[in-house]
Amino acid sequence: MAAGGTRHAVAVKRAREAASIDDGMRVLVDRLWPRGLTKEQVAADLWLRDVAPSDALRRWYAHEPSRWAVFVQKYRTELEQRPDLLRLLDDLRRSGRLTLLYHASDAQHNQAVVPHQVLSERRFSDPRIQRS
Repeated sequence: MAAGGTRHAVAVKRAREAASIDDGMRVLVDRLWPRGLTKEQVAADLWLRDVAPSDALRRWYAHEPSRWAVFVQKYRTELEQRPDLLRLLDDLRRSGRLTLLYHASDAQHNQAVVPHQVLSERRFSDPRIQRS
């Protein structure tokens, strides 16, 4: 853990992009494994499929940009119901840089963007403190 609970940078990267030493811990946040990619190609250190949106929300969104704002609200609600996963991601970024991997082709409208935003907004340095 970094001294004093320092939080390191969190990045978002497409799973098919080559891994880099600068990625730090690579965490795949898709519910489904990226089609056509091997474990070696994705090079994920961890696959947290439970961080991904539920199947129902993922299917409803269907990568339709006009649904993005509602998708973000609903996905944030789902994430709030999993504080254990958010604490885990917080703990990981205390150890070093964290890269959230996604498979979608849209770099601005994908499921990794939302947990990235949520992590960026978290204010508490101690992951054991519950947000209310």
